[in-house]
Amino acid sequence: MQDDDRRARGERMFREVYGDVVPLPPPGQRDDFLALMLDQLFAEVWTRGALQVRDRRLLIMGIIAALGDGELFALQARAALANGELSQAQLEEIVIMLAQYVGYPRASRLRSAVAPVLKDGE
Repeated sequence: MQDDDRRARGERMFREVYGDVVPLPPPGQRDDFLALMLDQLFAEVWTRGALQVRDRRLLIMGIIAALGDGELFALQARAALANGELSQAQLEEIVIMLAQYVGYPRASRLRSAVAPVLKDGE
């Protein structure tokens, strides 16, 4: 596969995953890290057919929850709402479920981070 084709596929998948929530930087601002992310993660991993975008996002949200990164969890929640992958009620339920596995202190931070996302979605 041509590098240009791979990059285009990565950019398409990135837009599908994040829509307008996380814009791609202009071509002149790209660096090696971003190139690797687009060419590998989004062109090769996210495009595999065994899991849908929603499935992959749920996995990522669980990992992020375990790491306790509320900001990144909120970004994923915002993208999931924007893409129609999850409802507000489902996001609230995810935080309740995750509390049982990642602990209440982490889940409390996730809940606080997701609260503005849920409020924006009303």
